[in-house]
Amino acid sequence: MGIISWILLGLVAGAIAKALTPGRDPQGCIITMVIGVVGALIGGYIAKFLGWNGVSGFNLYSVLIATGGAVVALLIWGALSGGRRRY
Repeated sequence: MGIISWILLGLVAGAIAKALTPGRDPQGCIITMVIGVVGALIGGYIAKFLGWNGVSGFNLYSVLIATGGAVVALLIWGALSGGRRRY
């Protein structure tokens, strides 16, 4: 997969994960995209660890794996930045 595909997959996975996770998230589109790309990497590593195929292209399976990883990444991000508030 090329860098553009990773960015698009990260944007899609980050947006879906942001919609699925409860709570208020003050980050913008760029942070969501970065968390989505990191989530795709996390999801790919978890899938490979479990013996499944990792993120292999822009298909439904990869979007589901990347979204799962992005949810994990968003929960970690929320736990790390939970005490900070923007005014």
